[in-house]
Amino acid sequence: MDAPWLQSLLTQYHWQYSLMAGIGIFVLTKSLRWLGVQLVPAFAQSAKMNAEAFAKKMENPRYAENQKWNAKWGAIDTIVIFGGVLPFCLTLEPQPWWQILRDMVVILMVYDFFYYLVHRFLFHDGGFGPGPLLWVHAYHHRQKNPCRNDGSYIHPIEVAMGLGLYTAVIFVLSRFMGDFHVVTVIVTWYAFSEINQHNHDLWSDKFPIRYLNTMSVMHHNHHARFTGGNFATISLLYDWMFGTLDYGKGWTRKALAPDPKEMVES
Repeated sequence: MDAPWLQSLLTQYHWQYSLMAGIGIFVLTKSLRWLGVQLVPAFAQSAKMNAEAFAKKMENPRYAENQKWNAKWGAIDTIVIFGGVLPFCLTLEPQPWWQILRDMVVILMVYDFFYYLVHRFLFHDGGFGPGPLLWVHAYHHRQKNPCRNDGSYIHPIEVAMGLGLYTAVIFVLSRFMGDFHVVTVIVTWYAFSEINQHNHDLWSDKFPIRYLNTMSVMHHNHHARFTGGNFATISLLYDWMFGTLDYGKGWTRKALAPDPKEMVES
């Protein structure tokens, strides 16, 4: 006879919803990128700039190997997430539009808060000495003027941590707020991924999307020095709140000084 706990667990497991979410994320991402390039000249220009920069970087065997390695491990992480975690967090039950919108904002901002803490205190010297995983994040900071694909030029440990943190936020919040609608996860996952990649974009400042240029510039400021600020990824809210906004000159006097423990390669 099946254990009651196992039966209860299986009734909460909806792989179909997770599959729908995965397909929806893929379709939304491809569609909006294509439309953006077709309809917005600045998007097309940015896409060309980043493609050219990426092609040049891929000529470096070490860079190409890292991208290949992370594509492999990223795929494994995705299978685990969409097969083992998200099926317990999703629903297709109708929800009012305001609830879906609220859930999107909550997921992204709660994630960004914890990402800010991880990024600042584990991956950098957040003001209390070098973080324990500074050596992991230093790999990503080899790119001091990143292009779009440098969002995935990271140590495999950071790949797992980034995806794991985002998924953990969705799972834990679903325990308190109830299952999230499939649409909620599709849109928030797209935003989470697209914003992170855009932050690394080479970008040209063209109206009416100067905010996008600002986000990219601020993250490039972060990459320019291993002591830079701008630790959040979804918005600049937490950097503003905690005094770590970096407009290119560092966020503390310490950040302005040369770092004798610089771990970033040129």
